[in-house]
Amino acid sequence: MGWEAWLTVAVVVGVLGTLILTRMAADMVFLGGVTVLLLAGVLDPGQAFGGLANQGLITVAVLYVVVSGLQETGGIHWIVQRLLGRPRSLANAQVKLMTPVAFMSAFLNNTPVVAMLIPAVNEWARKFGLSSSKLMIPLSYAAILGGTCTLIGTSTNLVVNGLLEDRTAQGLRMFDLAWVGLPVAVVGLGFILLTTRWLLPDRRPPMQEMTDPREYSVEMLVDADGPLVGRSIEKAGLRHLSGMFLAEIDRNGQILPAVSPQETLQAGDRLVFVGVVESVVELQKIRGLTPATDQVFKLTGHRSERILIEAVVSGSCPVVGRTIRDGQFRSRYDAVVIAVARDGVRLGGKIGDIVIRPGDTLLLEAKEAFAQRQRNSRDFFLVSQIEDSSPPRHERAPVAIGLLAVMVISAGLGVLSMLEAALLAAAGMLITGCCTVETARRNIDWSVLLVIAAAFGIGAAMEQTGVALVVAHSVIQAVGDAPWMNLVAIYLLTAGFTAVITNNAAALLMFPIALALASDLGVSIMPYAVAIMLAASASFATPIGYQTNLMVYGPGGYHFTDFIRIGLPLNLVTALVAVLVIPLVWGF
Repeated sequence: MGWEAWLTVAVVVGVLGTLILTRMAADMVFLGGVTVLLLAGVLDPGQAFGGLANQGLITVAVLYVVVSGLQETGGIHWIVQRLLGRPRSLANAQVKLMTPVAFMSAFLNNTPVVAMLIPAVNEWARKFGLSSSKLMIPLSYAAILGGTCTLIGTSTNLVVNGLLEDRTAQGLRMFDLAWVGLPVAVVGLGFILLTTRWLLPDRRPPMQEMTDPREYSVEMLVDADGPLVGRSIEKAGLRHLSGMFLAEIDRNGQILPAVSPQETLQAGDRLVFVGVVESVVELQKIRGLTPATDQVFKLTGHRSERILIEAVVSGSCPVVGRTIRDGQFRSRYDAVVIAVARDGVRLGGKIGDIVIRPGDTLLLEAKEAFAQRQRNSRDFFLVSQIEDSSPPRHERAPVAIGLLAVMVISAGLGVLSMLEAALLAAAGMLITGCCTVETARRNIDWSVLLVIAAAFGIGAAMEQTGVALVVAHSVIQAVGDAPWMNLVAIYLLTAGFTAVITNNAAALLMFPIALALASDLGVSIMPYAVAIMLAASASFATPIGYQTNLMVYGPGGYHFTDFIRIGLPLNLVTALVAVLVIPLVWGF
């Protein structure tokens, strides 16, 4: 090998070592590696950043817009509400959770699916007395397993398929991966159900033990044309709210205290909740409930364009000593007071009748511009924006789900390519108002896209300098020239890389090696490409091996060894199924 090859090896080792031993951001590490190769002349700019034009990368970026539309309309939450119910046991709860998650992850990028469900699962666990540590890893693993069943299930599938189309002019269709992904998912889910009782800890996560001293009293109105009318408190999901309880119902002036869970909701009921700010955010997102104050509807713009903001009133605020109504708070600040917290004391009466005092913490609904305008104002001591607090556009949820169905069907039947179907769905989300351009842009995970693009450059260097060919020859020498043994080797090497670096990076580093190996053996690249897709996607043994594992690490209260205990045997089981099934579908 020449000096270019040795430099490429050094860069690859340096990138892997940095990711394993430090907490540096993966996108910066990979971009640093590509920069070294570019400056050294191993790559030219076109080769270094050619990944930015790859179909798989563009499809991943466009799918973030599609998922953004589902999030902003509450579409994913709507789907989950229809599927999760009262579990009869831990195993039943895991089945109720993993089945819909695996199904959704087959058609949506699994990262936003898990992100949407973490708070819902935490609340579900608290409501029915289940341990979150028995549900969070199954949530992540089900999303990973579901993602192996279709071409759009994970970004890795799309990226590797893009490489296949670029190098061999052949690719996979929407459901081709189901031949191997479905058996892997079924066996994997069965393994989780059979072993979690012994292999997963029963532990309370830190976030369940946290308390918030700011307790708000919030009034919500039952919409006359909403889905909650005619439902009992329990069936409406309002009985066991996390960090919040229903104190009373005001029904046409009659106060119903100590509300029974069997009480049927009526149109126009004024529900009084008491709880912490995080629970108020969740309350705002329940379809069929709106803030009881009519001032909310007098603000300019749609509610989905607003956020929740906490503001601590100063002594110089002009509304101090006056009621919220008399102080004309909405007209003065273009913001509406949803609730007031005062020294842990519950404030009764209607919001408009509360007299403002210095030190009161106001929970406001307003546009983001309010926080920017008032951050340095003398009227408030502190102004802080509450993340992810925009009310969903529930009326658009059927549109968003319909666009998702069109994308899946058109790509599945081969009417459109995956990229064309995703572009069509993303355009539909923007045109129909399911999400705004600003929201879509904000929800795109640019760091993931940069890692993929930079890994393309490093993979190109491995192929161009002959490193991939040398590694391929080494694999053949180690395991012989039997295609199936080489398939096992490629799968295990990819799984090993994925355990310590990102799944997309591992797939991109392994593809040129597999391509060189298949060429050397004189066999088809297809079974090896599918093995890379499966091995890079089905990573369970470490929290850093897959992004969803890292996302549930804190909420589940896990230790690093918890993933090894259940994930390593699951890796071996799914690997065995994959390497047995792949050659039956895609012959050598």
